[in-house]
Amino acid sequence: MGVRALWQRLQEVAQPAVIRREVDPHLEMARVIHRLEGRPIWFDSARGSEYPVAAGLCSHRDYMAAGLGVAREGLISALAEALAHPQPPPVVAEAPCQEVVEREVDLRALPILTHLAEDGGPYITSGVAIIQDPQYGRNMSIHRLLRLDERRLAARLVEGRGTETAWSRGGDIPMAVCIGNDMPVLVAAAMSPAKGVDELAIAQALAPTPLVKCRTLDLYVPAEAEFVLEGRLTHQLVAEGPFLDLTEKPDIVRQQPVFVVECLTHRRDAVYQALLAGGQEHKLLMGVPREPTIFAEVNQVCRCLNVLITPGGASWLHAVVQIAKRAPDDGPRAIQAAFRGHSSLKHVVVVDEDIDLYDPHSVEWAIATRFQADRDLVLLREQPSSSLDPSALHVPGQKSRTAKLGVDATIPWTAADGRAHTPAEIEGFYRVGYGGVDLAEYLDEGEGGSCA
Repeated sequence: MGVRALWQRLQEVAQPAVIRREVDPHLEMARVIHRLEGRPIWFDSARGSEYPVAAGLCSHRDYMAAGLGVAREGLISALAEALAHPQPPPVVAEAPCQEVVEREVDLRALPILTHLAEDGGPYITSGVAIIQDPQYGRNMSIHRLLRLDERRLAARLVEGRGTETAWSRGGDIPMAVCIGNDMPVLVAAAMSPAKGVDELAIAQALAPTPLVKCRTLDLYVPAEAEFVLEGRLTHQLVAEGPFLDLTEKPDIVRQQPVFVVECLTHRRDAVYQALLAGGQEHKLLMGVPREPTIFAEVNQVCRCLNVLITPGGASWLHAVVQIAKRAPDDGPRAIQAAFRGHSSLKHVVVVDEDIDLYDPHSVEWAIATRFQADRDLVLLREQPSSSLDPSALHVPGQKSRTAKLGVDATIPWTAADGRAHTPAEIEGFYRVGYGGVDLAEYLDEGEGGSCA
């Protein structure tokens, strides 16, 4: 399923916006996407390019779930299952992504967005990079790519991740970058499985993901992609940045490697996919794939019911973990496990099964009524941190460091005097609810409806 088919599927769960007038990819398009945040958007005409642009396809959990063919409530379990049981994808001889082959590459023909005037230049933000690591095998990941000229891009490589690990061994690396991908590919590329686990096999476990061999490289790419850039990641370094990052703060300028594009293949009716930097789509694609890793780790120590990496924490630094508490120390054990499941996590709240983790008021109520700071707070100092946290300690060449905090907002099983709470006392921590009524029996016609 390509971007056009995904767009059609999202009609069932979204209110898409179609922009008929010509829009400039330089600054204007990003502003329109931002104003329509949370909706799938289709731009019929991008100034200076023949290709339409789609954006916002992953800007809501419901869209991600629909793209994977699951209910929103089943999203985390589907991701966890695919992560635990990847499946080798099939290979096809012919594919839509190779309907047109261009050996004379001109990246200026693509409607690559310049998001902010302060940016280092036009950035590809939805590009999925595929390499073959001699030691760990195939690796798929998402990298932002700064267009330098008609054939060259600067690739931001995160230190210690798959592409950077392979690149740091020396020598040019054959690399393919796919733009305009189906939901399983995008989500799998955003996951961080153990080294040696093929992200394309995770995509196949989510939904059928056939591959095709590149025209100029010994690499296999998703057959349904819109565009494929084939080339090599060199050891020539250039200034990359500044650029808006996940926390809606400008990332710094770094010396990053140049990706030289030697062949461009695409569909005849190709659609360019834009992903708004710092927007909801960016955050969900970063955060949601970390939820199953937290879920799996917490399940090692207690029964985990659900995980939410919250948008208020930039969908990266904060999480709420819901457990079925079966032992007095399940809360702090879940906190420690959550930090193991996502190393960039900074703050985590653990709640009981009666709390709606998608409702911040419900989570705050649990903290207000079930948490005592001198008893239920877990504080960890000098911990490995995310480079995206502006308040962390950042030393060039070293892993960022921060303090981490866990809040056990589950019902305490022990009273303040040290004795075990009785079942009746534990029951007293739950909300008391009102019964429902049919308002039609009480209001005049037209004044209201029914209430279950």
